[in-house]
Amino acid sequence: MREVALLTNPTAGRGRGARARAAALPRLRAAGLSVRDLQGRDAAEAADLAAEAVAAGVEALVVVGGDGLVHLATQVLAGTRTPLGLVPAGTGNDVARYLDLPRRDPAQAADRVAAAVLGGLSHPVDLARSGSRWFVTVLCAGFDAVVNERANTMTWPRGQMRYNLATVSELRTFTPLPYVLELDGTTVELEAMMVSVGNGPSFGGGLRITEGALLDDGLLDVVVIRPMSKPALVRTYPRLFSGTVASHPAYEHHRVRRVRVSAPGIVAYADGERFGALPLEIEAVPAALHVLG
Repeated sequence: MREVALLTNPTAGRGRGARARAAALPRLRAAGLSVRDLQGRDAAEAADLAAEAVAAGVEALVVVGGDGLVHLATQVLAGTRTPLGLVPAGTGNDVARYLDLPRRDPAQAADRVAAAVLGGLSHPVDLARSGSRWFVTVLCAGFDAVVNERANTMTWPRGQMRYNLATVSELRTFTPLPYVLELDGTTVELEAMMVSVGNGPSFGGGLRITEGALLDDGLLDVVVIRPMSKPALVRTYPRLFSGTVASHPAYEHHRVRRVRVSAPGIVAYADGERFGALPLEIEAVPAALHVLG
């Protein structure tokens, strides 16, 4: 019997992870798969359990959660032949968007995972790497990262409202940042509101900041939002959901294999997770991750 590991974040999506696991687990077993059911008490234990399962030779690591759990699994799977399966259960689910997976039906997503495992259907996608860490979606290194950093210090309220309040708080004092970018060896000094490095086209639940980024082109998409007024920044925000922000005059887009991003006082976020303080050097790594589908 073919064995897969099922790794769940039960708190993903404010409890959707646990409910999605309850729907997915019986579907995987009904399809004839042996399932190693994993739930870590924290991120470190979850990563250890996933690494043990991959080392034991499971045919796939299937995660039930959002982009944060995908990020954790990617640290284990990058550079291996063990594919990633996904049952979306997070808040943003941008990786599920990339892979065109059902985001509201965990049973259907589990059926697709099972069919892919049994049919041997997987394909490689690119990842972005900085040092020993990897990301799948977008690294944020500007106003959006500052908002994330503030929100992580807040204990109230919970959910999206915390980020809304953090955004309002940061808008009062935020000013354009001085950046030094090294784009495939070419150095550019500029001021910007945001700098984003995309392996994929979106983050944060469909914010298409790096519109046009592809998972199989071996390139990073570096987007710069040049200085604009705070009211203009607020007005521009909805255009991220449609991807039309790319036509804004403050929008600048570069495609490179490697970028170094420097700015004072910024902690970058990638896949929605705290990634590291700038400066960071990031490279595209083609075909670094295999995904089911």
